[in-house]
Amino acid sequence: MRVQADITAKPTAIALHEATVAFPLAHNRVYTAVEKARLAVENGEFVAIVGPTGCGKSTLLNVAAGLLKPASGVISIFDAPLTGLNRDAGYLFQADALFPWKTAIDNVAIGLEVKGTPRVDALERAQRWLTKVGLGAFGNRYPHMLSGGQRKRVGLAQVLIRDPKILLMDEPFGPLDAQTRQIMGNLLLDLWNADRKAVLFVTHDLEEAIALADRVVIMSAGPGARIIGNWRVPLPRPRDISEVRLDHEFHALHREIWGVLKDEVMKGYAQSAG
Repeated sequence: MRVQADITAKPTAIALHEATVAFPLAHNRVYTAVEKARLAVENGEFVAIVGPTGCGKSTLLNVAAGLLKPASGVISIFDAPLTGLNRDAGYLFQADALFPWKTAIDNVAIGLEVKGTPRVDALERAQRWLTKVGLGAFGNRYPHMLSGGQRKRVGLAQVLIRDPKILLMDEPFGPLDAQTRQIMGNLLLDLWNADRKAVLFVTHDLEEAIALADRVVIMSAGPGARIIGNWRVPLPRPRDISEVRLDHEFHALHREIWGVLKDEVMKGYAQSAG
């Protein structure tokens, strides 16, 4: 079991207390997407959420971002109730969020510029972040001139340059090929290891979840999805994704979690096919 840094002395980064999320339908009906979710992400902790398609993983992420208000329950950010947008969080979406008419360096710098940072300073810091993500020589490229993996790197720099205390990540590497996903996973781990922000990471890929996270949380099939499992990942850090997947503990944990997850995946499939 790895030795973990002391994160208990600081406030809990994200806490969902009995959060229920429901959406109105026609004819006065209501669809309950998530029911009584309880989840805590400690400061400096990397938590991954896995579950069947449509179970509400992204919904919980949007609740933590303050983009959705739960029908009931309380959301706390660093022990303070969340009443609007989560200003402590940076959100990396599955789809690219880059401005196509701006260069890579301008896309990274814009987060600082809108907060009043002088352009010269913003561009200097943007260049440093592009270098950190391995794109130091690509600052003058437009998004259409970059590969999918390169666009994801720009997006990551765009979020991290604002130094958020929390990272919310909604299947950020989903559209990428397997090799690029592995490269991006290792890059994320290297950047995260530098300052250990709280991370809530949504993925369909159980292997990716185990390789990246400190804990893996499983959601049931919807409607009324619940958090039904919570496993701590006993793999030491730092990690290399290609190497950690060969570890005996990795495979043992994968079998244990999949034993629960596969039933929910089949339930979700049956519901969508019915």
